[in-house]
Amino acid sequence: MHARPSFFLPVKVLSRVFRGKVVTGLRDAFHAGTLRRPSDLQHLTDERAFAAWLRTLFRHDWVVYAKPPFGGPRHVLHYLARYTHRVAISNHRLVAVTADEVTFRWKDYRHGSQIRTLTLDVDDFLRRFLLHVLPKRFVRIRYFGLLAPRCRTADLATCRAALAVAPPPTVPSATITRSWPCPGCGAPMRIIERLTARQLFLAARLADLAYDSS
Repeated sequence: MHARPSFFLPVKVLSRVFRGKVVTGLRDAFHAGTLRRPSDLQHLTDERAFAAWLRTLFRHDWVVYAKPPFGGPRHVLHYLARYTHRVAISNHRLVAVTADEVTFRWKDYRHGSQIRTLTLDVDDFLRRFLLHVLPKRFVRIRYFGLLAPRCRTADLATCRAALAVAPPPTVPSATITRSWPCPGCGAPMRIIERLTARQLFLAARLADLAYDSS
């Protein structure tokens, strides 16, 4: 049987080849004297002890994962931005919205990324949409290391001092009031209450039930 043109090696064979390459590289670095060992592996300076340790690496199956590389950092950021700076579904994917159903476009990756349409009732559409709403105190982007919120102020000041870089100028805080114009008179509206997506969904359901009972 002829393999696909893009086929390279079976995964199990690839894992054994990778294991052999790594062990060979370790052995060559040991004989060349360029292999660095942590404090708990200093006993491997002896050639017999190192050879015995290398043999233990062949007692386990190594796991490898082969995948085509991304098209560079810009492509990776573009891919991640779909999940961090967008909502569950954008407006251009909505085809039709009625009182009972919602029709939208979706991409079928199993059949050549064909664009198809799907119609759901309003309750099921809202249920699927709310699955993408994060619970309270959950965030999409989390910073770590020097930019971790707990130690960012002190660490960045230490980095600026080590690099002899002046701190950025402080910007005076200003109170920004945002409001929406009234569709009737155009004057700014006064905010009475802010509702979450779940509260809006429950309010709409209660309104529908009250309308049906009347």
